[in-house]
Amino acid sequence: MARKQATEAPAASNGSSKKRSIADSDDHDAKRPRLQESTDKARWRLSSEGGRHTWHYLEDDEAAKEWPQSYADKYFLGMPLELPELPKATNPLDAVRNGLTFFEKLQLPEGHWGCEYGGPMFLLPGVVIARYVTKNPVPWYYATEIKNYLFARANPVDGGWGLHIEGESTMLGTTLNYTTLRLVGVEADHPVMVKARATMHKMGGAICAPHWAKFWLTVLGVMKWDIVNPVPPELWLLPDWVPIAPWRWWIHMRQVFLPMSYLWSKKWQAEETDLIRELRKELFVEDWNKIDWAGNRNTIHPNDNYHPKTAFLNTVNWLLVNIWNPVFRTKYLVDKAEAWTSELIDMEDENTDYSDLAPVNAAMNTVCCYVRDGPGAYSVRRHVERLDEVLWVNAEGMLCNGTNGVQCWDTAFAIQAIMDAGLTEDPRWRPMLIKSLEFLEDQQIRENVKDQDKCYRHPRKGAWAFSNKDQGYAVSDCVSEALKSVIILQKTPGFPTLIDDQRIFDAVDTMLTYQNPSGACSSYETPRAGQWMEVLNAAEVFGNIMVEYEYPECTTAVLTTLSLFKKHWPNHRTDEIDSFITRAVKWIKSDQKPHGGWYGNWGICFTYASMFALESLASVGETYETSKYAKKGCDFLISKQREDGGWSESYKACETGKYVEHPTGSQVVMTAWALIGLIKAKYPDIEPIKKGIKLIMDRQQPNGEWLQEAIEGVFNKSCMISYPNYKFSFPLKALGLFATRYPDEKVV
Repeated sequence: MARKQATEAPAASNGSSKKRSIADSDDHDAKRPRLQESTDKARWRLSSEGGRHTWHYLEDDEAAKEWPQSYADKYFLGMPLELPELPKATNPLDAVRNGLTFFEKLQLPEGHWGCEYGGPMFLLPGVVIARYVTKNPVPWYYATEIKNYLFARANPVDGGWGLHIEGESTMLGTTLNYTTLRLVGVEADHPVMVKARATMHKMGGAICAPHWAKFWLTVLGVMKWDIVNPVPPELWLLPDWVPIAPWRWWIHMRQVFLPMSYLWSKKWQAEETDLIRELRKELFVEDWNKIDWAGNRNTIHPNDNYHPKTAFLNTVNWLLVNIWNPVFRTKYLVDKAEAWTSELIDMEDENTDYSDLAPVNAAMNTVCCYVRDGPGAYSVRRHVERLDEVLWVNAEGMLCNGTNGVQCWDTAFAIQAIMDAGLTEDPRWRPMLIKSLEFLEDQQIRENVKDQDKCYRHPRKGAWAFSNKDQGYAVSDCVSEALKSVIILQKTPGFPTLIDDQRIFDAVDTMLTYQNPSGACSSYETPRAGQWMEVLNAAEVFGNIMVEYEYPECTTAVLTTLSLFKKHWPNHRTDEIDSFITRAVKWIKSDQKPHGGWYGNWGICFTYASMFALESLASVGETYETSKYAKKGCDFLISKQREDGGWSESYKACETGKYVEHPTGSQVVMTAWALIGLIKAKYPDIEPIKKGIKLIMDRQQPNGEWLQEAIEGVFNKSCMISYPNYKFSFPLKALGLFATRYPDEKVV
């Protein structure tokens, strides 16, 4: 891909202040944003164009008047909506209608539902650091709300920050978020900073941070490259048949390793400034000039060491540092590796129009383009523009989402909730549903990526992404849930057929590519290597990150959608679909744990996955009375019901692999998950189901909403992530299922 070259390349640094112009560094620091106590929340607006979300702060009074805030804007910002109280629900279907009356107001004009997708506390620092080192400082209103969010999310006891918002303080979270606050203009003597710094020093200082933090702090110039374990781009030169070749890694891992290896090879660091020199004094316990950088590559605090590096990886790193780098790493190999990684970065940028897979690699790719193309290049400017799409403003401030949104995913579940309540033919909800269908039609991905094989991408024609088609990464369950919703609506009388049969067949054909030899499905692509690859896991803070794994949630999503598809198109690839379903069911049964539940990889945890597993078994006619697997799954869920009728599972279950109760008590979302599984499986005793339904109804607010409770999602076993719309879609689904299955039962 052609690149627009700048007339002047950015300077690189080896960390020495003597190589910097004092005037230049002063000018850089002078551009730091001016902080305010807070912004005026009434001036924020969310824009959505083509499924792309960006927040805008309208400083001009006339502009604010011409673009009034919507209910959705106010809701996301935590502002009063001043909605009237709805008639109190006397039955589950009334509760569904009340919930939809509220949820309808959050639908964005294009037809989808947006929300924050926060939780991880290592995402925002990457964006802020990338903007700082490329000399694109965030505007004052971003900086102010970033400050407010990080202040609000500091641990109330020790002042640090965790891997995610509910986790204990870690060095990854504390060093990076402390640094972020300094970059956006918070002074070191602020009480929040003093408290955080004390915790950081008590934990050993920044040298005890994990690999990803060391990488970012080195790019910033606060550390030296010697402290970063080797990330050689030469690995990308390995032939594809080599078992450890990077193309075999999980998509998120390889797309992070790609720009990380490019910058590691370049040994590039940002221009040294007064602020960077101050951070060198603040982040460490030792005198910065006396730190043994190389000797602290593997120094890490226990709170961050979820997946300790293996002896094998430590040996490989030693060989790379002491043998490969000084003896075999020739200029020819380096140049070739950097050129190939640079081309792969270009392909990722081009295939996503610079939005990239997720914020981590997007921020790193931004820096790579700055280093390679120069500060004025289109690639840099476009990256900075698109980084805005991962930022979100809520009542606490500005955070960074885990991707550029949840648009297609949440819209699909909203449609299904209405279907399960039997309301798709109700004219009251038709305008909302037609807009949703129109959005999904617009967001279907119509072609595979350019140079699919060359850039190691999985087929995606006919698919849907988790967020939007710009990001364009198809995921097995995202394709499935979106297609299921399209079929539901287009087969309902009165709805237009916006997606023709061939486009539906395209989606099904792509879904069929996701099944593994075991019968299970993975997420972005089929596994390209085995779990043994985890011996090379260098991330430390995550588990199961090196390769694709097999997931009951993904397998269930594809299975249930194919079962629905078969009813309407029985002659399309019949034998293959039948075989797929049979093998998928067999795998789901084999994945059931001895206690009867299933382990969830994308939601918390056994409750989430057990709902999907029971739903999939029910889709092929296996329920409580006919299947020992469904019976065992139901019995597991019933055994976890609390006295008040609800369910409550902590994120600790994801970390430990054992069911753990949440300390705050029953959760509406988890109660809904359990009830959906029980109702789908036709659990024979209605009384525990009624107790759960009553809890959901009791928690509903007078205006129809449910309030946010504990975090709902997870990835890589150790990091939690928020799905705020789950508190609408799944309670609505549970209530609707109950109302249609037991129409004459009284709950209240």
